[in-house]
Amino acid sequence: MSLPRSVPVPVDSIGVAAYSIPTDAEESDGTMVWHSTTMVLVSVRAAGQAGIGYTYAGTAAATVVRDKLAGVVTGGDALAPPARWADMLSAVRNLGRPGVVAEAISAVDVALWDLRSRLLDEPLVVALGAVHEATPVYGSGGFTSYDNDTLCRQLAGWVEEGIPRVKMKVGRDPDADAVRVAAARSAVGSDTELFVDANGAYDRKTALAWAERFAEHDVRWFEEPVSSDDLEGLHLLRERAPAGMDIAAGEYGYDLPYFQRMFDAGAVDCPQADVTRCLGITGVLKVGALCDARCLDLSLHCAPQISAHVGTALWHLRHLEYFHDHVRIEQMAFDGVLRPEPGGMLRPDRSAAGHGLSIKAADLEQFRVA
Repeated sequence: MSLPRSVPVPVDSIGVAAYSIPTDAEESDGTMVWHSTTMVLVSVRAAGQAGIGYTYAGTAAATVVRDKLAGVVTGGDALAPPARWADMLSAVRNLGRPGVVAEAISAVDVALWDLRSRLLDEPLVVALGAVHEATPVYGSGGFTSYDNDTLCRQLAGWVEEGIPRVKMKVGRDPDADAVRVAAARSAVGSDTELFVDANGAYDRKTALAWAERFAEHDVRWFEEPVSSDDLEGLHLLRERAPAGMDIAAGEYGYDLPYFQRMFDAGAVDCPQADVTRCLGITGVLKVGALCDARCLDLSLHCAPQISAHVGTALWHLRHLEYFHDHVRIEQMAFDGVLRPEPGGMLRPDRSAAGHGLSIKAADLEQFRVA
């Protein structure tokens, strides 16, 4: 039974836990190597319902939720996520918003939107005002730690599943990258869009040189060719990259001022935003409005089971990163996960309230670290 919208529903409690889940093999990109990924999982309860949210962050994010945000949100109206979002932003003024604090707010905000939708017995896509039926995805992984056989098998596997866009990591070993990108292009064929992500590994001149080499293999998307903090460098790459190659960045944007600076600098052809980092669903929708005002497409970064819903509400949506790590973890952590349809689309389930996920608590417990 759904509740009347006119009656406030106070938040009863907030729970939080962190889980460190080993990767299925060593993973690396242009600047990092890792063997596990930590998910911070939040549950917000009101009127007998629970909303679920999460972020990919360190255990410090769980501490922020528990010690700072829970007291701010508890007792507030669960039917008003944007109001609770504003309360959280006010409360963290002296903690520093970007980084861990923004990730913690993101997890709570996602849980609040899910809770609101469940209380009103409506799908999250309806609550968010969807303008698209589904969200296009691109397969993402292609870690620099993979040998070429593993790389090609992973990328080709996504193509076989009907995903017409794939992305690989570059930048750790420049001598190997020319061979790796050529092998990837051969594996996915000429009709598949091929993207590369350097994770900020290059300096400006090196990135320009590699843009030319990647263009020889029809690479359409060059992500973080230089650090996402180097907005001037990104602008330089955007101006000088070969025709048909988009320069992208934004996954480390934690709040609206960062995106405003990025747009003022003319830094990217297509910005990215991460719902688990940039202040949750409420934050991403505001980034989307900035993009709408500039007629810029927005690409969503990772966390596909939440981002698929959010993507439907973005007017200038480009696509969503279907990231190997997060796909695997979300399938382990939740029932009700979405899987790509032919053509590379994630279509939210409109028959389920909220985002439709339920926690596999018993399966997750072995990985709990906080």
